[in-house]
Amino acid sequence: MTMQDNNEITLSQTVELFNNLFGELSKVIVGQQKPLGELIIGFLAGGHLLMEGVPGVAKTLMVRTLASVAKADFKRVQFTPDLMPGDLTGINIFNPAQGKFELRRGPIFTDILLADEINRTPPKTQSALLEAMQERQVTIDGESYLLGDLFTVVATQNPIEYEGTYPLPEAELDRFLMKLIIDYPLPNEERDIILRFHEHGDFFNIEQFNLKAIADETVVKKAREEIRKIRVEKSIADYIVKIITATRNHPFVALGSSPRAGISFIAVAKTSAAIHKRNFVMPDDIKEFARPVLRHRLILKPEAEIEGISPDDIIDEILEQVTVPR
Repeated sequence: MTMQDNNEITLSQTVELFNNLFGELSKVIVGQQKPLGELIIGFLAGGHLLMEGVPGVAKTLMVRTLASVAKADFKRVQFTPDLMPGDLTGINIFNPAQGKFELRRGPIFTDILLADEINRTPPKTQSALLEAMQERQVTIDGESYLLGDLFTVVATQNPIEYEGTYPLPEAELDRFLMKLIIDYPLPNEERDIILRFHEHGDFFNIEQFNLKAIADETVVKKAREEIRKIRVEKSIADYIVKIITATRNHPFVALGSSPRAGISFIAVAKTSAAIHKRNFVMPDDIKEFARPVLRHRLILKPEAEIEGISPDDIIDEILEQVTVPR
């Protein structure tokens, strides 16, 4: 999609933006079509994303490529046990020549921040993201600094290695729009990855893929404005409330979804409707994204884990039980 000077972006242009973003990312990423689509939808919806997957499944590469084709500033921070809040936000440093303190900005001052292995740093540092994720601003020594309109946190975590990790606080988890699961590639996809590496050599040199910068901040903001105009009927809102209420009453759930889950549902469903060329939300938009919107917001009882029941299992059960509006 080429950048235009139009005052308003049409719905067909929003569809084109999604398709072009997906096409450019697919030049680099082999397979992973579902999480790729969810990543782009989350970005267009203006939300933060949590990505879970074992090492080597291209989580970092996905985010770097998205930043490249969206002409967004990108910073990556490797979260470690010794990472301090100031390492993210920045600190004031005294300048002897000027005789005053000056702000040395941290990596949080960017468009897309990749918080790599976020669960490897203590809660004190994790909490440094809370204000930024909710208010799109940071406070340093009592002074607030605004972040850009495109500011997006994409955090990754490893689902297997729990030694030396710190579970994310519920308040922080709730601020992620969706949790994406990045699984192993299919055998034929893994073969293509090997052959592509044989041909290109270095996957992280994404310049070799001749990607097109098909969007910028202006284009993305116009798309978000168009998405906000998507209609949501009262019956859809009632459907969302019933699903969320069911998570709170499920026998295997210790803590169900918060009201913020409903807001996330609306943001994602309206984006889904837009890329499907509709100016209204359907129940299918809710059902399609119920797993990524809810899975990180459910705290299960110990007996659920003993019986091997996952949050996705509970979400599927609830979707079968709640009546779909007509």
